[in-house]
Amino acid sequence: MLRKLSLSAAASALAIMAMAGAADAQDWRLDPAYGNVSLVSGFSPDPHLVNLQSGGSIDASASIGGSCRGYIANAPDYRLQYQAGNVLPLIISVNSNADTTLIINGPDGRWYCDDDSGDGLNPSLRWNSPASGQYDIYVGTYLNATYQDSTLSISELRSY
Repeated sequence: MLRKLSLSAAASALAIMAMAGAADAQDWRLDPAYGNVSLVSGFSPDPHLVNLQSGGSIDASASIGGSCRGYIANAPDYRLQYQAGNVLPLIISVNSNADTTLIINGPDGRWYCDDDSGDGLNPSLRWNSPASGQYDIYVGTYLNATYQDSTLSISELRSY
């Protein structure tokens, strides 16, 4: 009986710790801070540009892990509903005078992260055969939790 009680208490403690950790991670289900758009492959004008403030208070390397870097918000900055075609890639990038990062929760539920694949210290992610569906986009700042003027670019032609 004591052993069953100890195992039950341990399981409860693990469940509470798991829920606490999940609260620190990004919640792609929240409404995006800067809006959303639905685009169909071949959209015009290309690129689709969104002015926003990068950054947030959450360290992505701790909350998401992997190759994710930068400080981001809990809610997405922008949401893209995308209907892919058969020919064009999907390129999501950021332009800023600050060192920015890009984190995207893709239609497959995976996290995609970049730091400096764009021009200079700007991030860019490219899908050569993009999936249709929802892309939740987070734009972070690399070194600190300050907010920086940035432009998000969604394109099928080039990195911004």
